[in-house]
Amino acid sequence: MTETLHSEIEIAAPQATVFAFLTDPDKILRWIGTKTTIEPHPGGIYLVNMNDTHIARGQFTEVIPVHRLAYSFGWEGNEAVPPGSGLIEIDLVEKDGGTLVRLTHSGLPDEKERLSHEEGWAHYLRRLAVAAAGGDPGPDTM
Repeated sequence: MTETLHSEIEIAAPQATVFAFLTDPDKILRWIGTKTTIEPHPGGIYLVNMNDTHIARGQFTEVIPVHRLAYSFGWEGNEAVPPGSGLIEIDLVEKDGGTLVRLTHSGLPDEKERLSHEEGWAHYLRRLAVAAAGGDPGPDTM
């Protein structure tokens, strides 16, 4: 049986801004990764090089501008969570002049990986919130 994690964060920025920080390679690098290839359309590549040792790879399955993204997900060279083994779903909901980000990461093989990915997503969603609101999240320490 696989594990699923759910996370939410409110961001003080409009949906279009948050969506851009999830789909524009230059904006993505302000909060996550050191290199990226992003093709935000169904069948397009999702590739984020975190630090030259951890590379996330997948393929977009759904892209509804400013509202929703979904893509397969996994790590190159990781037998437990290989590329394409998981699914990331991100819904952007307008809320109080900002955006509520709802993230679901399904297909994780066990509780250990769910907890590890939950920690990672919490870290990166906080960085996304700062960057999308116009701030500088600072150097990535993860």
